[in-house]
Amino acid sequence: MEPASGAAAPPARGIPSTLPSTVAEQLRDMVIEGKLAAGARLNERALCDKLGVSRTPLREAFRMLAAEGLIELTPNRGAHVVALSEEDIRDNFEVMAALEALSGELACERIGADEVTAIKALTFQMLACHARRDLPAYYQLNRAIHDRINRAAGNKTLRETYTLLNLRIQNLRFRSNFDEDKWAKAARDHQAMVAALEARDGAALATILRDHLAAKCSAVLDSIRRKS
Repeated sequence: MEPASGAAAPPARGIPSTLPSTVAEQLRDMVIEGKLAAGARLNERALCDKLGVSRTPLREAFRMLAAEGLIELTPNRGAHVVALSEEDIRDNFEVMAALEALSGELACERIGADEVTAIKALTFQMLACHARRDLPAYYQLNRAIHDRINRAAGNKTLRETYTLLNLRIQNLRFRSNFDEDKWAKAARDHQAMVAALEARDGAALATILRDHLAAKCSAVLDSIRRKS
């Protein structure tokens, strides 16, 4: 007999270990792009049908996302997408801005020429997506760029802290680009990031990244207040 909705189910034998991870990635993208809205209840049957999986890997994916702080599992009530308060949003972005700034500062000390070239190439691709107004593709590249800067910092503790917190606010970072003017400003910021990386100017890159995250926070809060 299956456990009640939202209850932890043991992994079933015969299910590939990568399947729950694949399902978690699909759900994560749906949360980021707003297809699963903040506060929304996750309907297991509908998601199983949509993703073509059984409830066992879906529930394992739920547990993964709950550990990341993206969804909440409530006994007898199932799973819900986490909805952050304005204070939570501000707090998360303040810390993320500091982590991004530190990543940029350390990256400028430690990054290799090949990695700078790779980030520059990703930025050109991202800007092309911006010109086409392809936000999902733009954002995938955007995430990759920020991730590479963080990796280039070469600090394991920073990496772990950054990754966990960043997962919680991906949907908000995505939403911050809904305003055309603010999206254009964010794209220009990335050009400045590349220039600072090429110059190995850690102080400049830290400032750009800190201001970049502050602007995103402001965009998200403005959007929420307009809807309230």
